[in-house]
Amino acid sequence: MAVNEALITPRLLDALYTEAMILSDEARSYFESGRFSEQCPDSAALSVAFSCESLKVTTRVMHCIAWLLNQRALHSERLSDGEIWNISRALGEAADSDHAIVDRFPQEARNIIYASEEFFIRLQRLEMRLSAQEAAEPPVHDMFRRLQMTF
Repeated sequence: MAVNEALITPRLLDALYTEAMILSDEARSYFESGRFSEQCPDSAALSVAFSCESLKVTTRVMHCIAWLLNQRALHSERLSDGEIWNISRALGEAADSDHAIVDRFPQEARNIIYASEEFFIRLQRLEMRLSAQEAAEPPVHDMFRRLQMTF
């Protein structure tokens, strides 16, 4: 994992995980609070759209948390060689928000939705960089890394 160490460190993983948990807590708090209904009374169409968007946010954030936990496990050096090769490292897919509708939501809702999108995009970029580094790693380095992990 020496090549990836420059991109992803335990400290970075901890910071990203903390950020994901804070975002998750903020989203849950807002979604459960009923503030959206108070801020948009008598708007059934927006309420349905908000329900859909809240599911998208939840999915996005849960994909982020799962990916970060997976990365923590991969970089913990506690996994066997077989476990490392069997783990799916993909971030997962998440539906995009409908910005035309989201822009009609109260500011607090928009902030949470856009923060979840921005965080997800940041992790996608990190994942792409990790994948590119792994693909560029000469096979001999991969063999040495696997040998080091075995002994």
